[in-house]
Amino acid sequence: MLLWINGPFGGGKTQTAYELRHRLTDSVVCDPEHVGFGLHRMTPPSLRGDFQDLAAWRQGVCEVLDHVLSRHHGTVIAPMTVVEPAYFRETVGRLRERGHEVRHFALLAGRETVLRRLRRRGFGHAAQLIAGKDAPLRRESFAVSKLDLCLERLRAEEFAEQVWTDHLTVPQVAEHLAASAGLALVPNGEGPLRGSARRAWTGIRHIRFD
Repeated sequence: MLLWINGPFGGGKTQTAYELRHRLTDSVVCDPEHVGFGLHRMTPPSLRGDFQDLAAWRQGVCEVLDHVLSRHHGTVIAPMTVVEPAYFRETVGRLRERGHEVRHFALLAGRETVLRRLRRRGFGHAAQLIAGKDAPLRRESFAVSKLDLCLERLRAEEFAEQVWTDHLTVPQVAEHLAASAGLALVPNGEGPLRGSARRAWTGIRHIRFD
């Protein structure tokens, strides 16, 4: 089974993916973003755009996930934002056409919730306080510029199942996805501090500099 975890940037996809990886026996995370980073590194900076617009990205993601799903006996987890319906059909849809069981989830939250999460991740201006309020996010931030489009598109029926995460913790989101997919998670035996430390380390390891 493939669990494709969609959602806006800052919506908790990566944290949820690795929470599932931690509690699903024999599961692996296959991040489609790495295919895009590889394509960017092969391209002069002046020619780089949204790598999802490249047919090579969509084809490459489908081929890699098809290869893994055909040979790996555990659950495969792919955290990736895809909001263009045509691109969604070329990746998720094509994998379903090849006979793979694909469960798709769109993690959604209110706009202010996502912006708050992006601030925590370090997007926007350098950390500072202005009149006792959080520093505003840079308007040019890619994540912020795509936020409204993501929240609008991912509400469509094509992108079901939608999961609203405003008032859910990362473990609760992972448990919801697993239950919906009929997967059994190992019990969460970590204390709050250890779990928070593990998720903080996941966040640090996935800071993007590309």
